[in-house]
Amino acid sequence: MNKMKKLAVATGCFLLLLVCALYGSTNKSYAKEQTEFIVGFDAEFPPYGYLDDSGDYVGFDLSIAEEVCKRNDWKLIKRPIAWDSKDSELKTGAISCIWNGFTMNGREDDYTWSTPYLNNYQVVIVRKDSSIKKLSDLKGKVLVVQSDSSALAALTGADATDANRKIADSLQELQQVGDYNSAFMNLESGMVDAIAMDYGVAVYQMSAKSDEFTILDESLSAEQYGIGFKKGNKELRDKVQTTLLEMLYDGSLENIAKEWGLSKSLCLSMDDKTYIDGDAVPTIDTSKLTKVTPVPDKQSQSKGTKNKVKKLSASQVAKQLSSGMLATLAIFFLTILFSIPLGLLICLIRMSRWKPLQIIAKIYISIMRGTPLMLQLLVVFFAPYYAFHIHTSYSYRFIAVIIGFALNYAAYFAEIYRAGFQGIPIGQREAATVMGYNRIQTFSYILFPQMVKRVMPPVTNEIITLVKDTSLAFALAYTEMFTLAKQIAASQASLMPLFIAGVFYYVFNFVVAYVMEKIEDKLNYYH
Repeated sequence: MNKMKKLAVATGCFLLLLVCALYGSTNKSYAKEQTEFIVGFDAEFPPYGYLDDSGDYVGFDLSIAEEVCKRNDWKLIKRPIAWDSKDSELKTGAISCIWNGFTMNGREDDYTWSTPYLNNYQVVIVRKDSSIKKLSDLKGKVLVVQSDSSALAALTGADATDANRKIADSLQELQQVGDYNSAFMNLESGMVDAIAMDYGVAVYQMSAKSDEFTILDESLSAEQYGIGFKKGNKELRDKVQTTLLEMLYDGSLENIAKEWGLSKSLCLSMDDKTYIDGDAVPTIDTSKLTKVTPVPDKQSQSKGTKNKVKKLSASQVAKQLSSGMLATLAIFFLTILFSIPLGLLICLIRMSRWKPLQIIAKIYISIMRGTPLMLQLLVVFFAPYYAFHIHTSYSYRFIAVIIGFALNYAAYFAEIYRAGFQGIPIGQREAATVMGYNRIQTFSYILFPQMVKRVMPPVTNEIITLVKDTSLAFALAYTEMFTLAKQIAASQASLMPLFIAGVFYYVFNFVVAYVMEKIEDKLNYYH
């Protein structure tokens, strides 16, 4: 009976967590947007936004955002986001804007835009010993681009030029990868012939590599970067735009661009009178502005003073990853805490004699096991807004991760438990009845202990899988260890952080497997 009470308490705690997560965030937390400016950015996109050697998020765009917030007395919140979820993050109010080398071309009607502030080019990078000297030489070659990137759009998008479409059609293969480190790894290993990416990112990446790559003189396309706000949020857009124009007039914007080596790419202009959507650009009162001291020209050479890669040692990388490891451990233990008892409850419902309950449990298990965990996480996180128009606080991001993982793993544990129960001979139930045990006593003292013993091996497999699945929390932009490793890898232009993360996972899994093996040995009381 005590075990049943513990199960009920654990399940109750999980349901309470779910209710608090969905309804606990108030309008007060949402109202903070009046004084907070939340910048959504891809933390694997140097030099515009990335994790530096001290563990802080920095970048050209973030430096500009800091100055904008300083002048408006706003609190800047730098929020790394999963790039594929950027639109949902913006629509739900989780971020104030997308500001991260964000290409306007092809997205003109999707956001409320600032005027363009930076020119960019899509370039092709090859090895210096490559036979590819111009774009036409790409015929019959393998080219790599980042998925959902401007380079991909330049080659295959709706606005791609005829010349670029011809290049794309002539390729042996156009491959897509998740990040620029993977692209360079493919090029270094000789698995592909060329890669295409933003010019600023290319220069940053190549500054950290050995002198074995070169950028073709011809570019695939030219584009402009702007700040994307939620469609219709013109008030915030105008406020930021006015501040940028003030920074342009007094010279502070130019100084920031020089520090990052991007002054030649600046295109923000006082002559822009209208936005893309046709609205008038606000004017500024220059009589109250004071010119700032210019940064010396010697700092504005090919690379800015900040736009440099500082290599970290393995121990420094491991130290940075430690904070992500704590997040991974939190996901792991909380998922175990909630999913194991919840799985037992679902198992009992699945084995219920009442058909409607059985059907509900079957449908639940089918959905949880038949759809990707990443999709389930996105549903849990964004459902409060899209279904009920509830604006959740930032803390809900972690809660959504735990809810998503617990609901998913509970379905798997439920089926494992059911197999364990059904493997117990029917004679033991009959013997318990003869001995005068009621159903609760039979479950508690006869069936449950044997089920636990039988299911330990498959439960161990699921728990080990959970250790690795914690990396899927990146779908909700929750920075656990593997996400942090990818951010460090992007800033270091190296795969070493990923290998160190792999060591962390292996050690963690080794400990988990050892503990589970000891538990199994203890339960082998017949041997």
